[in-house]
Amino acid sequence: MSKYRRIALALALDIFSVLLFVAVGRRNHNESAGISGVVEVALPFLIALVCGWVLSRAWQKPDAIKNGVVIWLITVVLGLLLRNLIFGRGIATPFIIVATVVLGVLLVGRRLAMRVIR
Repeated sequence: MSKYRRIALALALDIFSVLLFVAVGRRNHNESAGISGVVEVALPFLIALVCGWVLSRAWQKPDAIKNGVVIWLITVVLGLLLRNLIFGRGIATPFIIVATVVLGVLLVGRRLAMRVIR
């Protein structure tokens, strides 16, 4: 697989991870699983994810666990801040815990899994 395809796939998997986190959360809370609702809730985390990619320079080593940890932490912290301060949505303590754990499993866990597979 070419370097550019590997980068695109890694970014796509990270975006999918955030969208999956939001879609499952909305479904568990009996909220609409429609694409517009999912994107609206996911937007602060997607913005934070992109910031994580830029700050970690993830395109250099998109599957590196170190980059995954940086991306995860930035996605959670900045995503929650954006969600609350810019998007006007709540960030209750249970949501913070769930977001931290689930996004950690999805963003770092998939990198660990890829390392084991290779």
